[in-house]
Amino acid sequence: MTPDHSRSVPRRLRLGMVGGGPGGFIGAVHRIAARLDGRYELVAAALTSDAARSHAAAAELHVPRSYANFAEMAAGEAQRPDRIDAVAIVTPNNLHFAPAKAFLEAGIHVICDKPLTTTLSDARELAGIVQRTELIFGLTHNYTGYPMVRQAREMIRDGALGNIRVIQIEYAQDWLSTAVEATGQKQAVWRTDPARNGPAGALGDIGTHAFNIAAFVSGLACQEVAADLSSFVPGRRLDDNVNMLLRYEKNVRGMLWASQVAPGNDNHLALRVYGEKAGLAWCQERANELVFSPLGEPPRTIARNGAGSLAVAAHASRVPAGHPEGYLEGFTQLYTDLAEQIHARLEHRAPDSAALLVPGIDDGVAGMRFITAVLASSQNNSAWTAL
Repeated sequence: MTPDHSRSVPRRLRLGMVGGGPGGFIGAVHRIAARLDGRYELVAAALTSDAARSHAAAAELHVPRSYANFAEMAAGEAQRPDRIDAVAIVTPNNLHFAPAKAFLEAGIHVICDKPLTTTLSDARELAGIVQRTELIFGLTHNYTGYPMVRQAREMIRDGALGNIRVIQIEYAQDWLSTAVEATGQKQAVWRTDPARNGPAGALGDIGTHAFNIAAFVSGLACQEVAADLSSFVPGRRLDDNVNMLLRYEKNVRGMLWASQVAPGNDNHLALRVYGEKAGLAWCQERANELVFSPLGEPPRTIARNGAGSLAVAAHASRVPAGHPEGYLEGFTQLYTDLAEQIHARLEHRAPDSAALLVPGIDDGVAGMRFITAVLASSQNNSAWTAL
């Protein structure tokens, strides 16, 4: 049975947003995700770095409180009796750290797009602030919100695969196969700019998703990487393809490929986990299916909310069996689970345990350790490098 995600709550949470102004992509996704289950109301925003454009965008989106910048917003909201409960940070990567720090220090919960920061030192500083303030920090690795990804995680923890041996992850796109950034396309311009995106291109944009989902599903920590980064498009300043081997704890071996120059791939995120008793395979482009292959038996396809699906998948579902769910609902699940965590704080109770699977600050730090190690390995002729 599909749970009722629109069940009655004491009130909608007051949400603020930093970034996500005109021409942006991910800001609209976050706004849809926040309102889909009726848990949030967007009441405050600093949508761009230009004050006039920010105010105009807020008026267009009917956001009642508009600010010139994130610093003004954090200070202003902290003084209000009806202050925002949480802020969503949906800026380019170089503008994750400062807003996150400002709102945490203002006593406001943070929902931040990935990767957490552009440097490991900044990530560790944020982790220290989260620990000190004891505030909720959600990192929107949205694929962890998919029902069958959570089902795969549960099956592995229940021992369905036995001891894990091999993890394979790939995330392939083709949208940067040419120098799109030279045309002025907004998403390509900032994602290929080291000053705004940080030191990792495809590695930071989609490689971190692949790394995160492997850890989320397997429950295993990666210990070492041997990586080879490439920039295939002439003149491109950041990587657009990365291949690597991974060594996990418990002698588990892995491979990861992330590419944005792979023609024929729109958004091919695929995960395969092999154990001594069985294998599991999931692909984002067929997100409602999980293939379970017990050793010596024909593979079985488990459908979301179909025969063999678990309660953890039902918790992350919205529509009846046979109807597809995907990208927007994955984001929504994270927002709804975070809403449950915040409401639990407000009501001085324990949150629903099913709502505790949202990636957080520790996952963000792990992602930055991963990026740092991969860059170091590639610069050292793909030498094995510890995380």
